[in-house]
This record gives sequence, structure tokens and C-alpha cells, in this order.
Amino acid sequence: MEEFYTLTQETTWEQVIDKSRFIAIAVPLMSLGEIEKAMQEIRDIYPNARHYVYAYRLHDGYIEKSSDDGEPQGTGGRPILDLLQHRNVWNVLLVVVRYFGGVLLGTGGLSRAYGGTARQVIIETDLKKLALYSVLALRIPYEWFESLKYQFDQHKWIIRKEEFSEVVKLHVHIPEQEAEGFKKWIDDFTGKKIHYEDLGTVWG
Repeated sequence: MEEFYTLTQETTWEQVIDKSRFIAIAVPLMSLGEIEKAMQEIRDIYPNARHYVYAYRLHDGYIEKSSDDGEPQGTGGRPILDLLQHRNVWNVLLVVVRYFGGVLLGTGGLSRAYGGTARQVIIETDLKKLALYSVLALRIPYEWFESLKYQFDQHKWIIRKEEFSEVVKLHVHIPEQEAEGFKKWIDDFTGKKIHYEDLGTVWG
């Protein structure tokens, strides 16, 4: 996985369909341990609902799960999980709370209600795109600094840290798929006059 989207903040959205109230809550999270706490908080905020249908996806370990919470199988959790997969959203718990209004919606109606409510909360949510970057530590003689900085800007290679001492020390973030090309490029561009060290990868 080279990139994915995640939430920047918790978001809610709701609608009424045939007298049933559907409330979607999208919660950013990072671990399995946070899920039950978030679910309990949602149950406390929206008590006595008929159903708390949900899906979650966790990037660390590529974990995903959905639950219909008593609705007919595949009518609630699955449409929510399908949406998150289609939008490539991870590190999220998406719950759709239903207060039953007395009108049966049928399996197709339920799928559209849960999927549509979940889709709208994702539309309303401020999503952040995360990509995998290789981090390289560079030691650059001052005479090379300005020309290299210009080239980094042109290629959208990101300088995250600068330190000016006997040489300029930089931490540069390069999209992971470009890392090997970057190393060849900087060797060719400078005649191998720049020392660099691979510090691994980060999501950012």
C-alpha cells in the first residue's frame, strides 16, 4: 500500500428515512483498543437505539471488520465496509445508529439507508491523504545547497529538517516508490559528492 486516506476529526451526519433516524459517526482511531471505548461513547450519546451498525479498518496490521448488529445479514455493516474500501479510508470506525421508526425498509432499503448515510458522513469529513515516504539524511557542502534545494522543490521532494554546521544536514522525504531513482539522480547530479543515509520509511 503506497497511500491511503484517513480522518482528521470525528464527524457526524444524520437523516430520516421512512420515520427511522439514521445517524452516522466517523471516528479516527489507531488501535483495536480504541474501538470498544469509542463504541461505548456512541452508545452513551445515542442511548436506546435499535441498532449500532459499524465497520472499521485499521492500517497497522491491515485489520477490517463489520457488524450488522441485528439487522439482516449483509444489509448494514457490509455496505459501510464496502464504502471505506472503495474510498481507501483506513484508521477509522464508522458507526451508523438507527432509531427504528416503525416502517420496515426491506433488505434493499436497509442497504441503501446504511450505505447512503455512511457515504454522506465521509463526504462531510475532512479526509487527509497519507503516503509512504523514504527518509534520507543528507550531508551537503554549502556550495551545493541552493541548487539542490531548487531541484528538491521542482521534484516535490520534501525537506523536513535543516541543520547548518560545517555542512548542511537535511532530512528529505521522498515518495517511497521514487527513493531508488532519487539516489541514482543525486549521485549523477553531484558526481557522488553528497553523502546520504537511509533512515527508513514513514507515513505522512
